Amino acid sequence: MKTVGAFEAKTHLAELLQQASEGETILITRRGVPVAKLVTVGHPERHDLKEVVRSLREIRKGARLKGTTLRELINEGRRY
Repeated sequence: MKTVGAFEAKTHLAELLQQASEGETILITRRGVPVAKLVTVGHPERHDLKEVVRSLREIRKGARLKGTTLRELINEGRRY
């Protein structure tokens, strides 16, 4: 993935659009902070399934009900 600053992206937009249409992904930053990603339309990012599952398991590690029962959660969802 190519990374460019916002000013460079503005001044070389036509060139970056051509590169994106050829399949390259371009990350645009402002003062080093990522703010946008330029990709081809209809070209979704492919994620490694094992990596996604690992990330979900990592997120779930800290999730605890802290004394709340499943029935209480179900009833809370039915309030409205």
